[in-house]
Amino acid sequence: MFVSIMQISGRENLFVSMLPLFLIFAIFYFLLILPQQRMRKEHQIMLSKLSKGDRVITNGGIYATVIEVKGNIVVLKISENTKIEIQKEAIAQKLK
Repeated sequence: MFVSIMQISGRENLFVSMLPLFLIFAIFYFLLILPQQRMRKEHQIMLSKLSKGDRVITNGGIYATVIEVKGNIVVLKISENTKIEIQKEAIAQKLK
């Protein structure tokens, strides 16, 4: 009987000692991982809705206008005589 009581209290001690670790993981998930997943999803939606004439900023900080969207490649107009092709993922945000 004494042995079974010791085993139960040992399991409870393990749970109690692991509880702070679980709480830290939960806080980490809700404060860091979940918002990052939301931002990634919003970015993917923004990229899927890109169309001709949209003003964008690239990851490199270049302001440009979308000329054409060809699958995963976007043609941007930087100035009158300057056009570049970049991957969609290289677009940081769409300006309003």
